[in-house]
Amino acid sequence: MRFVVMGVAGAGKSVVGAALARALGVEFVEGDAFHSHANREKMASGAPLTDDDRAEWLRDLAERLGDAAIRGAGVVVSCSALKRVYRDVLRTGDDRVTPPVRFVYLRGEESLLAQRLTARTGHFMPPSLLASQLATLEEPTRAEDAWTFSVTESPDAIVAAIVARTHGASV
Repeated sequence: MRFVVMGVAGAGKSVVGAALARALGVEFVEGDAFHSHANREKMASGAPLTDDDRAEWLRDLAERLGDAAIRGAGVVVSCSALKRVYRDVLRTGDDRVTPPVRFVYLRGEESLLAQRLTARTGHFMPPSLLASQLATLEEPTRAEDAWTFSVTESPDAIVAAIVARTHGASV
C-alpha cells in the first residue's frame, strides 16, 4: 500500500510516517525534503505558502507515489496535504491503481500542536505559521475515506492501529 501521513505542522507526520514505513518494510519519503529552497526560505521568514508555492512540491510527491504504484511497491509519504485539491494532486500519481493511496490524518488541538512546535528545534517552519495552516486545513471528508487519529495517541499506538487495519484486523 501507499500512504500519505497528513496534518498540520506539529501533528507528528514525520515521526508516525517513518515508524509506519519501518513497520511495513517500505520506503519513507519525507515530504519536507521536497520543498524548494525558495519555499523553505519563505516559511522560515514566517510567510505562509500559497497554492502556487505548493504546486510543484505536490506534483513531485505525486510522482513519487506514482513511481511506487508502477513498481508495485509500498511507500509512506509525509505531507501536510491541507486541502482537498492538494490531496487530489497526490492521488494523480496512482489514480488507476488498486488499492489507491490511503491518507492518514493526524488531528490535534491547536494548543497541543503549538506546544509541540515551540519545543521543536532545527526545523525551517516557525510556530507562528500554525495558525495559517489551521486556517487552510480542509479536513478529509467521509468520501475521502481517510483514517483519522488523534495526536494525543502515541506514535506507536497509531502505527499499530494502521498496521492492524492494513492487515484486515478491526481496530
